[in-house]
Amino acid sequence: MGIEQWWTELQPSTRQWLINNNGDEVPAAVVAEIAEAGGPASDDSWWSGQDESPGHYLPDDAIDWVEATANGEEP
Repeated sequence: MGIEQWWTELQPSTRQWLINNNGDEVPAAVVAEIAEAGGPASDDSWWSGQDESPGHYLPDDAIDWVEATANGEEP
């Protein structure tokens, strides 16, 4: 399921956190909420950084999508 499908299922405060911290490590509670909303599970390879560095990071295409959405652009 793509980010555009589960984004609206997140709490507004979570969406705002992802916008404000786009590209930063995603906290475990946010990762869990994303999984609950239909997004990737914490052990899914979708998460960037799984093998290179500890923690969960949105992949580049998701970072771009969040930025476009935050700017009111069509992602």
